[in-house]
Amino acid sequence: MDERISTGIPGFDDILNGGLPKNRLYLVEGFPGTGKTTMALQFLLEGVRQGEKVLYVSLSETREEIEQVAASHHWSLKDFDLYELSQIEESLLQENQENTIFHTSDVELSETTKRIVAKVEASEPQRVVLDSLSEMRLLAGDPLRYRRQILAFKQFFAGRQCTVLLLDDRTSGEGDLQLQSISHGVLMLEEQVTDHSTTRRRARIVKMRGSPFLSGFHDYEIETGGLVVYPRLVASISRANSAAVELPGKKALSGRAELDALLGGGLEYGTSALILGPAGAGKSSISTQFLWTALERGERTACYLFEEARPIFLRRSAGLGMDFKKFLDSGMLMLHQIDPASLSPGQFFDMIKRTVEKQHVSMLIIDSINGYLNAMPTEKHLLLQLHELLMYLNHHHILTLMIMAQHGMLGSMMSQPIDVSYLADTVILLRFFEMTGRVKKAISVVKRRIGIHENTIRELAFSSDGIKIGPPLIEFQGVLTGVPEFVGTPNDLIKRGP
Repeated sequence: MDERISTGIPGFDDILNGGLPKNRLYLVEGFPGTGKTTMALQFLLEGVRQGEKVLYVSLSETREEIEQVAASHHWSLKDFDLYELSQIEESLLQENQENTIFHTSDVELSETTKRIVAKVEASEPQRVVLDSLSEMRLLAGDPLRYRRQILAFKQFFAGRQCTVLLLDDRTSGEGDLQLQSISHGVLMLEEQVTDHSTTRRRARIVKMRGSPFLSGFHDYEIETGGLVVYPRLVASISRANSAAVELPGKKALSGRAELDALLGGGLEYGTSALILGPAGAGKSSISTQFLWTALERGERTACYLFEEARPIFLRRSAGLGMDFKKFLDSGMLMLHQIDPASLSPGQFFDMIKRTVEKQHVSMLIIDSINGYLNAMPTEKHLLLQLHELLMYLNHHHILTLMIMAQHGMLGSMMSQPIDVSYLADTVILLRFFEMTGRVKKAISVVKRRIGIHENTIRELAFSSDGIKIGPPLIEFQGVLTGVPEFVGTPNDLIKRGP
């Protein structure tokens, strides 16, 4: 297997199965603004950290411009060997004793490449970046000459212990297939503007000759400090890279005997549960009850809020007799408020992955799936990504609670934005119904993959003492329609104040 070198880009080496195969030539493609220069500087900085000699050949930007990019990330280029086009032009001027200022199109390709080769031979770098090929393409004039020149570069570097990145801004079109065929590997950077005017950036390995890599698109961000890549989550890779997790059948209890009875004794770790119902039916409060009881058992937990603000969550929970402050202060509860406008699926999954692997949580809540879908409406295959996430969490023996709000309030008017019930191991259904001039709530379990559960419908109520669940509503017919027929007496209902 080829020896690999680190790119110095968080997450990128994971996609490359450990890094770039050493002493090869790679093409980095992307339109202006996708972060090619930043990526190249990170690659060279990692070489400096490894004690290697590095060389940056700039045909399109001046030293000052490149130093400005580095300064924006708080990087120092004092250990860089930076060779810019103006230096090449100056060398040609001295040689030809000319007094005019040469522009890129005036510099002969053969003379320019000759100076680049001489610089490489003199400095003997282990890492080289050539930025960018669009200038080389202009100098060549025709595609055949350009291709021959790139082949000559490849043959030159093949005899040296040197890893090379060729940057291309794709000005020739959607992709230079001839150039891709010459390169040992092709890395693609893309930028998209969503319908709500936020930017999504994605990286993809188009080709990596003779070397395995994680295919597909991977979200990335350009932050202060450089590119950060979020490898797409693949549950099968997680299973292959870690020891098998045995599910001992341990159950998470809610702390409410009636709710646990409805669920057949609680929810199993290593499974997922969907709490489904209209807005205001108590979905978040049910999940909060499980969260509170897990924390009291001494378990670490995480909760991701898409719609509800953190202060509102804490105030609502306190109104039910659950004050989470001590658990937040101790770090037992990780409460994340998600900003939908600035989040990509890759970032969200990476946030969860780091929490799982570093904080060792036993329970995780996503409130809500609606927020997850609405935050990323233009992203394709979100259900497949959610499936991979649930498989990953199940493998790590985590109980996952997902909340989804249905559209409508009663009966046949109820619908949901997308069907995710098939992904969940357990589905808890909440409903409103009308009785004795009041709006009441009902709870039932309609799906359970593991074990048996009650098939009854129970009344649900909330107070400062927490959740109250009544006995099975056996005196009703048609509760789920919203307007049931009541054949019992008022004594069969939960006692309420006036």
